[in-house]
Amino acid sequence: MSTHKDHLSRAYDLISVDETQKFYSDWAATYDAEILANGYATPERCAKALAGFTPEQDLAVLDIGCGTGLSGKYLASAGFTRIDGCDLNAEMLKVAETRGVYDTLWQSTLKDPFPFEDGTYDAITAIGVIGVGGAPADLLYAMLKKLNSGGLAVFSFNDHTLEVPDFQCAIMAHTDCGAFELLFKEHGPHLPGKGMDSTVYVMRKR
Repeated sequence: MSTHKDHLSRAYDLISVDETQKFYSDWAATYDAEILANGYATPERCAKALAGFTPEQDLAVLDIGCGTGLSGKYLASAGFTRIDGCDLNAEMLKVAETRGVYDTLWQSTLKDPFPFEDGTYDAITAIGVIGVGGAPADLLYAMLKKLNSGGLAVFSFNDHTLEVPDFQCAIMAHTDCGAFELLFKEHGPHLPGKGMDSTVYVMRKR
């Protein structure tokens, strides 16, 4: 395991899939401690935003890019009881499993990130997942297909990502045509320890 203590400073410079997998495998054991020490606020903000738009918390929720399960922890704290999770990295998933908040966890792949039928989930979250140093904007298109009619999508873009037009265009591609309604958009703290904010979005499939 690397002795480098500041993984966050390198997380947004990753390029290749192999490099990213090695990086997160190395980080898995210390991820929570480092990211929480920097005030990681986006998972709780996303969970509260989702809860604010549904009185029904017995929803089928998919937490994509769940990592060590911090996002699942906050979803469970917000009252959601049926949570599945997936991530590309096996070491991260091992940590997520220890939290006991997921019904099902699986390791996804870039080729087939969501190996199930369209319209499967009532809500899908992508918390700190899509963006610079993470998943491409195409993942937003893929995840939105998996929502059922009336389903909710919750995701976040950090400051680095907000500077890249492709990600905003991915939102507009779904809202401008009327397929989705943008219910919520709030800019706020992401990693205060690094001086970074994020925007949290909630969209509903019509």
